[in-house]
Order: sequence, then C-alpha cells, then structure tokens
Amino acid sequence: MKKTLTPLYLLLLTLVVTFSACTKNSNVANELPVLVTNNLVTEASGTSAYTGGIITNTAANFIEYGVCYSTANPAPTISDAKTQEKIRLLSFNSHLTGLTPNTTYYVRAYATNATGTGYGDVIQFKTGDGTTVYGTVSTFAGNGAGYVNGTGTAALFNHPTSVTADAAGNVYVSDAFNSVIRKITPDGITTTVAGNGTLGYTDGPAASAQFYAPAGLAVDAAGNIFVADMGNNLIRKISTAGVVSTVAGNGSAGYANGTGAAATFSSPAGIALDAQGDLIVADMSNNIIRRVTQAGVVTTIAGSRSAGYLNALGTSAAFNKPSSIAIDATGNMYVTEAANNAIRKIDNTSLVTTFAGGLDSIALAIGKPQAITIDAANNFFIADANSRILKISKDKVLTVFAGKSGTTGTADGDGSMALFNDPRGIVADKQGNIYVADYNNHRIRKLR
Repeated sequence: MKKTLTPLYLLLLTLVVTFSACTKNSNVANELPVLVTNNLVTEASGTSAYTGGIITNTAANFIEYGVCYSTANPAPTISDAKTQEKIRLLSFNSHLTGLTPNTTYYVRAYATNATGTGYGDVIQFKTGDGTTVYGTVSTFAGNGAGYVNGTGTAALFNHPTSVTADAAGNVYVSDAFNSVIRKITPDGITTTVAGNGTLGYTDGPAASAQFYAPAGLAVDAAGNIFVADMGNNLIRKISTAGVVSTVAGNGSAGYANGTGAAATFSSPAGIALDAQGDLIVADMSNNIIRRVTQAGVVTTIAGSRSAGYLNALGTSAAFNKPSSIAIDATGNMYVTEAANNAIRKIDNTSLVTTFAGGLDSIALAIGKPQAITIDAANNFFIADANSRILKISKDKVLTVFAGKSGTTGTADGDGSMALFNDPRGIVADKQGNIYVADYNNHRIRKLR
C-alpha cells in the first residue's frame, strides 16, 4: 500500500520545525553578549582617548554597549564611568573624555541585553601629560638610487628593504636591488659587508658571494649576520670571518620542514633571533612562521599555509603574507601583516592572537604594517606602508611618531612634518635610536 503524508501531518511537521528554529534563534538572541576589548587606545591626550571592542555573538540582541573604565577598579563595570554608543556597530570605537593626565586607567568593552551585561577583557593604559610627542627625523645615509659607498648622503642605496643593528650601534642594511648587505657605522660611513652587486646564489667569501633581493636581517651577539634571502628562498649567514654560507633552504620555492638543504621556503621576508639563538622566520608566501635551530633544523611554529586571518593555536592559525618579526624580553613574537592590517602575537605556547588591528576598530589606525621593532623600554615602533612610523607605547597607547598618512616625500625634521615613501624596515638600537629603511626614497632615516 502506498503511504502518503496527510495535510494535517505536514502542517504539524511545519509547526514543529518552525518552533524549533524559533527556539534556537531565541536562545541565541538571549545569550549574554560576548566581547573582545581592543588591545590599544588611540589619540590619547592628557584628558581623552579612544578605544573600543568587538561584539562576537552577533545574534545576541543588545540594548546598550560601549566601554567602561576606572582608575581604582581593576575590573570596571557599568557602575563605573562608561560610554554609550548610539550607532549599532559590532566593531566600535568609543571616545573617553574627562580623564586625568598621567593616570593609569582600567578599561573594557561591555554590551547589555535582556539577559545581562557581558564584558571583554580588561586592558590598562596610561594617559599622557597632554603633549603630543613626535620623533625628530634625519637622513642617516643615502640620497637617491644607486650603489656607492661613502659617508652620509654621499652613499647610495637601491631600495633598502630591511635594517638591523648590533650592540656597538652599527646598522646593517639589506640593499635589495643591489643584492648586497651594507654596513653603516655610528659615524655614518657606509661599506659593503657581503655581495658582489649581481643577483644570484653563491656562497663563499663575502666579496664574491651573491644574493637575490635580500630582505630580513638579524645579528647575533658574536656579530654573525643572518639574512632572509627572499629571492633565493634561503636563510643565509655572514660570519664574522666574512664567509657567506647557507643555513637552510636549497634555492627552490616550496614548503618542507627538515634540516639544512632538505627544508624549503617561499619568499622568506622577516627574520629575528630568539633568546636561545634560534632564527624565527616570516615565510611570507607560505603564510607561516618557521623556526630554524642553530643546527639548521626547520620546523613550523604557526600558520596553516592558507592565506587568511584566524587566531588559533599553532598551525591552526592563519596569516596573510607575514613580513616582519620582533621578539620581546619574555619570548613573545610579534608579526606584521599589511594584508590583514594587523600585528599578530604568538606566545610561548604558539597561541596566535591579535596584538593590534585586524578586525577591530584599530585596523584603520594601524594602517598597513610592514615591519616592527621593540626598544629597550618595551615600546613598539612600526613601519607603515602608508608612509608613517607608528609607536605603541608600553602604556598601550598608539600614536603617529613620524610621517603623514598617504603623503610621500623626503622631508626631515619634526615628525609631524617629516615625510617617508614606503618605509619597509625598522630597528631600535641599544642607544635609543630608531632607523628606518625608506624603500622608495633609497635612504636610511634616523629618528630620535
């Protein structure tokens, strides 16, 4: 006998499905709001600042949201001072006013719905004294495209990509289009450390060695220089004896972990040394962060190789063309991603989070970060492709240290008037100077 569904049965089934869906939607809507507080504050003065957050469970209907803050309560609530936003945005930025200069504030995002109030993590920052502080910019070396050694502006570079510094204050430069590594003494004298000026792949004595668009640089305590040889897909070493060798990679683009030449990279761009003497590499076209031990063993720390933006543990995380790495005193790694408008953080457990930018309301302020460095006082300096040098103070305040967004040029002087053209490399030396590889100006700039 042929079985059929009666109209009454179909009606009851429809009602059950509809009720079930409505119940699920109702449950979601009545969940306590879940938020992430922005890690940083911007436009901070002595009496005001901006910060905000992201509401992550978008179906949780909220009545009120903003940030709450206090100088005395380390876990501020809506009973403390708070902002109330009027425009319904899941990622928001609030203006905190009436602040006290030179004072530490505890801040977190909040949102309230019929169920209650949800809070983001607490951050703390310190207001300034009301004075905007810019760096003072000068041209340390270079004066247009070319390849000439000399003193100060008599030297010529061709698209300097990265900079690092040793304990004595010498600055090393990846001179990408000249395919050489340069050295600038504290007195501004530029010489060639390695490379014969023609692109290629040759190890051996420094003067006859060849590189291909060298990028990231790092120098160890003994004075050995490590190079992310981007065009050759290699990690190279320049010894104190002036000999160039290959630490890892075989010249072919690819992705393989292993030892020495058994490993492969794809456009390694950034490089840093950790406290153990291992090299940490931003393997840009593979969208991952790698480790190279002193024995040349290559492993993957974080990243899934698929371009994207995902915070997660280790290889479950996703990056999009990571370009530079800095490591703080406790071993946390900070990675720049211009494509994601973000600076990511990798902690000692390989957990990837967002330090600044990305999906939050700080993304516009952080611009397109290409390189990052940390000074002795734990301040961060960022080379932004939008022709700016940014500073994130140890007090969690993001400011423009020098340059103007979208305005290119070569002007020196006060940071508010100085101009850059695609700054790609940055380093803070132990003497408190900041050096910038000003890529399209073919100059090395100095900030104090």
